[in-house]
Amino acid sequence: MLYLQLFFEFAKISLVCVGGGYASMPLIQKVVVDSYHWMTLGEFIDIFTISQMTPGPIGVNAATFAGMKIAGVGGAISATMGFVTPSIFLCIFLAKLIFKYGNLGFIHGILNGFRPAVIALIAAACVSFVLLAVWNVESLPPENSISENVKFLISNIQFGIIILIGALFAVRKKIGVIKILIFSGLAGLILGQIFKG
Repeated sequence: MLYLQLFFEFAKISLVCVGGGYASMPLIQKVVVDSYHWMTLGEFIDIFTISQMTPGPIGVNAATFAGMKIAGVGGAISATMGFVTPSIFLCIFLAKLIFKYGNLGFIHGILNGFRPAVIALIAAACVSFVLLAVWNVESLPPENSISENVKFLISNIQFGIIILIGALFAVRKKIGVIKILIFSGLAGLILGQIFKG
């Protein structure tokens, strides 16, 4: 029963996921963290991180790892198949449609309308990820005003902000992704020990 539920939930995500793997992250988060409470936000962000580091599309990787965490190997297969099955048929259909009618103005209008929505989906996921990665909180206290939330964040700065700034600097210097990930992991290990002690 859980396998079928995983298949259909990830199939629904795949049907409405426009804009690539990063746009699917808030949708997967809503299902596995918010709706069914199959995992915590921290566990989901760990899955998101591993999904970026492993070869293959990030959305498929996230579905596989989430399914594995929720229901083992069968869950991984069910979630992955659910995520890719609608995409196969949609891609074939849309490819035929775009090649046949792609030069029509209304098609361009629809695609232009999707772009801002995709950015909003990715930005929504980023807010949750930054709060947990840098300040180690899943959300801001809802009753606080904006100024109180800013004070709260400033007073609760974790070592994650140091790693974030270092990683942004490394990206600007065009240092390779693998090196950034390795050094960020090592920095997290070292700073975590320092801040614990």
